Amino acid sequence: PALTDLPAGDAIALAREEGYKLQLHELQEVLAAFNVHFDVWFSERDLHNSGAVEQAVERLREQGHVYDEDGAVWMRTTDFSDDKDRVLIRSDGTPTYFAADAADYLSKKDRGFERKIYLLGADHHGYIGRMMARCAAFGDKRGENMQILIGQLVNVMKDGKAVRMSKRAGNVVTIDDLTDAIGVDASRYSLARTDYNSPVDIDLNLLSSHSNENPVYYVQYAHARSCNVDRNAAAAGITYEGADVSLLDTTADGEVLAALAQWPALLREAGDLRAPHRVAHYLEDLAATYHKWYNVERVVPMELTEPEARGEQAEALRIAKAPEPARAAARLKLNDAVKTVIAEGLDLLGVTAPDKM
Repeated sequence: PALTDLPAGDAIALAREEGYKLQLHELQEVLAAFNVHFDVWFSERDLHNSGAVEQAVERLREQGHVYDEDGAVWMRTTDFSDDKDRVLIRSDGTPTYFAADAADYLSKKDRGFERKIYLLGADHHGYIGRMMARCAAFGDKRGENMQILIGQLVNVMKDGKAVRMSKRAGNVVTIDDLTDAIGVDASRYSLARTDYNSPVDIDLNLLSSHSNENPVYYVQYAHARSCNVDRNAAAAGITYEGADVSLLDTTADGEVLAALAQWPALLREAGDLRAPHRVAHYLEDLAATYHKWYNVERVVPMELTEPEARGEQAEALRIAKAPEPARAAARLKLNDAVKTVIAEGLDLLGVTAPDKM
C-alpha cells in the first residue's frame, strides 16, 4: 500500500523501515567499494528487541552497581573512577545509549570475545571514563578486555589549503568524493600511513600525482618494477638455479638484505601496538632501498663498454652490470623477496600491488 493509504503511525513505521534498509545498503556498498568488509553486521535495535538491554541492566543491578533515583535507573560508575554516575533508564522508561552500549559489551563478552577494541573520534575522549567503568563493572580488566583507541580528525587539502567542511553548509567531503578524486588505493594508503593519534592531512594534488613524492605510487612502483625484473629475467633465461646467495656481497645488496630482515619484527610490533602506519613507513623505506639497488645492480647482464672494461672500476662494474650466472640468480631471489614483502605489506593495508604501472 502507498504511505498515504496507511494510518499515520503505520506510515511512519514503514518509512522508517524502508529508510533503514536503504541507508544500510548504501553503507555496505560504500564500504565494499573502499575494500572494507565486515563478517558480521549487527543492529542496535536487536539489543532492544531481544530484551538484551533490560538483561544487561539487571545483571548490573544483581552485582550491586545500579540504584534508582528521581524515577530513573542509574549506574554507580563513580565506584570505578568515573567523574559522575550515569543514567541507564530515563524517568520516562526509555533506555539511554549508555544502557544499549552496556548490552552490546555484554553481548560480545558472553559470545566469548575476551578483547574488545573500540576506536573513537577525538571528540569522544570524554567517554573513556564511563566506558572503562562499565568494563570493570562486568568484571573485566580495563585496558586489557576493553581497549580504546582515539582517532584524530582528517584534514583534506587542495592547492595547499584545507577544504573546509560543514554538514550545515552541505559541503562535507564523503569517502566517495575522496576515492573519486584520488582512487581507492591512495585514499586507503593515506589514511593508513598516518598514526591515528595524529591529525591526518590528505593532499589531493599529491595523492593523485604519479611522482615519487606520492608515497603510495612510490611503493606500488617498486612492486611493479620488481615484476618487470622478473619478466626480463625470464626472457633472458635466468632462474634461481645455481643461485649463490653468498654472492650478495655488494653495499647495495647488503642494504636490501638489512631492510628485509626488519620485516618480521616490524610486523609484530605494528600488530601489538595497533600501528598500521608503521607498515606503510616500512614499505616506503624498503621501496627507497630497492629503487637504489635497482639503479646500481643488474639481474640480467649487460655488456660493458670498452672504457668501462679497461677502467680502474672494471671489476666493480662487472659485478654490478655483468654478474655471473650464480650472482644473477641470487639477485633474482633478492628481487623476488622484495616483491613478496611489498605485496604482503600492501595487502595488509588493503592496497593493490600492481604488476605494471
